[in-house]
Amino acid sequence: MKKAKKPTFFIVAALILAFTYLSIFGLSTYYGDNKLTYFKGVDDIRWGIDIQGGVEAIFMPEGKIENITNDDMEKAEQIIKVRLMNNNIADAEVDRDNVNKRVIVRFPWQSGDTDFDPNKAVKELGATAMLTFCEGTDNTKVVLSGSADIMSAKPMVDERTGTDYLVELQLTEQGKTKFAEATKRLLNSTISIWMDDQMISSPTVNQVITGGKASITGDFSADEVQALAEKINAGSLPFKLSVDDSKLSIISPTLGKQSLNVMLIAGIIAYAIIVILMIALYRVPGVIAAISVTGQIAGIFACVSGFFPAFDSFTLTIPGIAGLILSIGMGVDANVITAERIKEEIRSGKTIDGSIQAGFDRGFSAIFDGNVTVVIVSVILMGAFGPPSSIWAQAVNLIMFMFKSSITGSIYSFGYTLLIGSIFNLIIGVFLTRLMLTSLSRFKAFRKPWLYGGVKNAK
Repeated sequence: MKKAKKPTFFIVAALILAFTYLSIFGLSTYYGDNKLTYFKGVDDIRWGIDIQGGVEAIFMPEGKIENITNDDMEKAEQIIKVRLMNNNIADAEVDRDNVNKRVIVRFPWQSGDTDFDPNKAVKELGATAMLTFCEGTDNTKVVLSGSADIMSAKPMVDERTGTDYLVELQLTEQGKTKFAEATKRLLNSTISIWMDDQMISSPTVNQVITGGKASITGDFSADEVQALAEKINAGSLPFKLSVDDSKLSIISPTLGKQSLNVMLIAGIIAYAIIVILMIALYRVPGVIAAISVTGQIAGIFACVSGFFPAFDSFTLTIPGIAGLILSIGMGVDANVITAERIKEEIRSGKTIDGSIQAGFDRGFSAIFDGNVTVVIVSVILMGAFGPPSSIWAQAVNLIMFMFKSSITGSIYSFGYTLLIGSIFNLIIGVFLTRLMLTSLSRFKAFRKPWLYGGVKNAK
């Protein structure tokens, strides 16, 4: 790496410290009673049920339940689990009662919730996503319905116009046969498309469609077709579900905010001890390590709180906190490996510049291999225990296709914090640490070998 210029240290350190401040405290302003948030902070993190408490809701099929099978109930259970995961609600419990045809759902409050209104909380799960194709412009004569006929949905750009957006549907074999018959029978007539009781499109059939694909067109934006496709993929239910408002209940936290405060204090004490030890043992590389570990912690908080626009607020569960701690430990380990290599090179008689160069080169392979291994494990955990439509599930599909999907939010949360921690470890703990250390070593005051682990009285 080309030797960094002197100001690089101050620029990088300032950016890391500013990022740390914003990721912890956030940035927002008030216009009257309206809060405008620019950056989310730790207060915007959604904590698990154990810490924050939550809601218990009972979902039941509408209408007659005699024809609903256990397979239908299992499908409904999986769909609700996917819906929760798509909303980044990792700490949730979903159980089904096949006898009474009920699905019991427990999930935590949103971050910053002060009303604690269970009816309002349940609305966060969105519509039941019962998709139907019907003859004409009313929903009395159904052509296609639910997961039995509709396999998946994908947002697309209309190839004919290049600017309009649509949702492309892949039908099941049963749906393919039914749709081919319907489009033949209703040629030049209308087939309307409904999400629950709302008509979202009413295209005219211009040709017989036999390929097993259909599209939903309309005056949609890119975000709208993305949301619609996600809602369909999250669950085209085999029947319509509703919530029994009379049985909504509030779940009290088993640990509570006091336990969170204890964990916070313990974390600050542990962090302070680690910083002191790194500085005492490795001096200048120890100071740089303390800054880089701080940036890594800030990066994890930022990805969990929704600081970055690409990442919504994620539920931080107890296993998620364990993944956070483990990834921070790996960040400390990466800095220790590099600092030890630099110390060895200094004591073997190399120059400061040569020792820093050799120390990072020698330590990189061990740091890279360790973090890449953790990234692979994290992706497998998120793919195996997260939503089947997620990019993580697609990434591990080649090795997991033979296993049944098992959505488990606590494991998904553990994999998530472990993954982002490892990524920030590679970015900050390797690249930015090297930039800061090579920059600082250019100052005359820091051109003393003992500041890098050498013997103090050595020439």
